[in-house]
Amino acid sequence: MTSPNARTVKSIDLSDWLVERGLEGASKEELLDGYCNKLLDLGVPLMRFHAAQSALHPVYGGTGFSWYQGQGGRTESFEYSDEPIEQWRQSPLYAILNEDIEVIRERLIDQNEASRFPLLNDLRQIGATDYYATGVNFDAPTHSEPKAAKKAVDGVLMSWTSNAPDGFADTDLDLINAALPHLGLALKSAASARVSKDLMRVYLGRDAGRRVLSGEIRRGSLQQIDAVMWNFDLEGFTSLSEDLPGNEIIDMLNDYLAVAVSVVHDNGGNILKFMGDGLMAMFDVGDIDEDAHAALKSVPVLQQRMEALNAQREAAGLPVASFTLALHAGEILYGNIGSETRLDFTVIGPAVNQTARIAGMHRSLGQRILISDDVARAAQPCAQELVSVGRYMLRGVQEPKELFTVYNGRQ
Repeated sequence: MTSPNARTVKSIDLSDWLVERGLEGASKEELLDGYCNKLLDLGVPLMRFHAAQSALHPVYGGTGFSWYQGQGGRTESFEYSDEPIEQWRQSPLYAILNEDIEVIRERLIDQNEASRFPLLNDLRQIGATDYYATGVNFDAPTHSEPKAAKKAVDGVLMSWTSNAPDGFADTDLDLINAALPHLGLALKSAASARVSKDLMRVYLGRDAGRRVLSGEIRRGSLQQIDAVMWNFDLEGFTSLSEDLPGNEIIDMLNDYLAVAVSVVHDNGGNILKFMGDGLMAMFDVGDIDEDAHAALKSVPVLQQRMEALNAQREAAGLPVASFTLALHAGEILYGNIGSETRLDFTVIGPAVNQTARIAGMHRSLGQRILISDDVARAAQPCAQELVSVGRYMLRGVQEPKELFTVYNGRQ
C-alpha cells in the first residue's frame, strides 16, 4: 500500500509536470501523450486513455484523442452533424454529457452481465478490467445553463481504462483526480492556442493569420513587398442570384469560391479577402519571377477544376457560372489598416488598383483571363502560351498596359 506521503509526492510531481508543459505551450497531442506515460511512470496501470473535446472550427465540431499502452496516441476530428452518430450516443462520455452524471466507474472484472455501454464490452474483450470517466469544465455554468451543456462547449471529457488484475486502486484514482484541475488548465491553454490559429487562418488567411498571431497588430504597420495580385470573379452570378432562393445562392457561391481558394492555396498563394462573388489573392512565394510562375501555373488548374465543378452541378440539375481572372504584378503595401478599434490586414497600392482596373476590361475585350505585361515579363521563360490582346490605357495609369491572355484551347 502506498503511504499518504508517497501519494502526495506523486500528485505534486504530476501536477508540477502538467503546469510546466502547459506553460511551455505543449500541443494537445504532446501534452496528453506525455501525461499518459507519466501516469505509467508513477505506477498507474493505464491501458487506455481517451479525451473528447469540442472544437471551434468551421468544419469539425469536436476532436477525440485516444492513447493505448505500447501504441501511443492519435487525434481524430469529427465533422459537424445534425444528429450524433449511434456509437457516440451509446458511449459513457455521452451519458456524462447528457445525463448530468459526474463520474462513471465500472469494474469490468466484477460484471456478470454485459454493460449498457458497447464500448466497455469491447474493452473487456481485449483485457480491460476497470473503467473510470469524468469531465472537467473550463468555466463554471451559469444558473440558467445546464452543467452538461457547459461541458460540451467549454470543457473536456476523459476516461481511463486499466488492464491490471484488480483494476485501478483507490490511490490511482486519487492521483488522477488530484491532477485533474492542472490537466484541465493545460488542455485549456493548448485548446486556446489551437483555436486562435484555426480562426486566424480561416478568417484572415494563412499568412495574415500567422502574422497577426506573431504580433503584427499595430495600426499602420505595413510591409512593402513585390507580389502578383490575383483577382477572381464569377460571371453572371448577379443575375442568377435574383432568381434563386437564398440558401441556393449561398451553396452555389461556396462551391465556386471553394474551388478558387483551393487553387490559390495549392500553388502557394494567400487569400486576402472575399468580395461579394469574388476574391482577391496574392502570390508572394519568393522573387517576383517565382511569384509570376506560381500565379500562372494556377490558371489552367483553375480552368480544369471549374469545368469539373460545372459538370457536377449540371449533372445535379443546378445552375452554373463562368469566371473571370485578372493577374498583375507590382509593389504593394501589406499590413494593418483601419481604426484603433477595427483593423483589416490587407493590401494597398497602385498594383492593387491596377489589378482592379484590368479586371474591369474583361467584358470589353471579350476575354475571361487577362494578364498584365508585368506578369508576362516576370514569368519569362513561361510554360504557358501568352497571347497579346493589345495595349490599353487604364484609368489612373499614365502609360498604356499591354494585356495578355493564356491560350490553351479553353478560351
